[in-house]
Amino acid sequence: MQYLIEGITKDIIAYLMEDYGYDLPTALKEFYNSETFAKLSDETTGLYIESSAYVYEILKEEIRFGKL
Repeated sequence: MQYLIEGITKDIIAYLMEDYGYDLPTALKEFYNSETFAKLSDETTGLYIESSAYVYEILKEEIRFGKL
């Protein structure tokens, strides 16, 4: 499970840097402080088995609206 979470996290950090122009520290802070990351890290949600793109769409909605 941890391997899957790390892979998704790596992809999402890259997406944030590309799409929002964030530098690495900002992208890390944005994702690690998000509800999306909390849900990704909670194995009961099963979010870690979804694609990076799917999880990123959830994060973009959270960024857009300020919550999930």
